[in-house]
Amino acid sequence: MNMNVEDILEQIDDILDEAWAMPLSGGKIVVDAERIRKLIDSIRGNLPGEIRQARAIVKDRADIVETAKKEAESIIRNAEERRNQILSHDEMVVQAQERANEIQAQTQKRARDMRKTAQEFADDLLRHTEETLTQQVTQVRQARASLRNGRPQQNADNDN
Repeated sequence: MNMNVEDILEQIDDILDEAWAMPLSGGKIVVDAERIRKLIDSIRGNLPGEIRQARAIVKDRADIVETAKKEAESIIRNAEERRNQILSHDEMVVQAQERANEIQAQTQKRARDMRKTAQEFADDLLRHTEETLTQQVTQVRQARASLRNGRPQQNADNDN
């Protein structure tokens, strides 16, 4: 008969319930000592097996907890890596945007500088053209005046 410790303890409890009480003993009872000893020996025989089983359960529980802990750490590590990738990506986007803004500002400054330089060049060219035209208009007026006065015109190159 293969019983576990709980079953054996239940039998001992039944034996105690069935035992007859000794009169005037203050609640003491008479039991079959040999039967109780056999049941106690059965408990001793079963305890190591049940203790091994309990230890195995505790070990399995510890293994499950350790495995769960490792999985949780792995999930956390993966989440942190993903977060770092996202932050790195976001940082690259921010850096690229900042660089694009710098390039745009530099380009706008260069365009303003080039426009200013072109305007100055055009203004210088027009001023020089105006001066040249003014000199030529002056020479044309002098030539007309000479013709009206009847004097021959002197070469303008000789005046200078």
